[in-house]
Amino acid sequence: MQLTIQGIGIKITDALNDFVNDKFKKLDRKADLVNSITVTLTVDKLAQIAKADIDVKGNNLHAEAQSEDMYAAIDALLDKVDRLIVKNKEKVKQE
Repeated sequence: MQLTIQGIGIKITDALNDFVNDKFKKLDRKADLVNSITVTLTVDKLAQIAKADIDVKGNNLHAEAQSEDMYAAIDALLDKVDRLIVKNKEKVKQE
């Protein structure tokens, strides 16, 4: 699984980079389903936004989370990404 992190209006510090990498390592157990994930971190006035574009076999998924704290937004994003991957896996099994 390839993980790409980019920032819009924010500098990706080593701490943010490490945090995102550590959190998304939890998805390694589902790595056979995921080709790549692109995480985009954005600051919009007071809102900290974390977005993920997930390339899974045969589909592209998108998740977004917003919070006043970037670390909280990343945590919420990870939960959403995990649920999307599981939901997509179940959908593929049914077909």
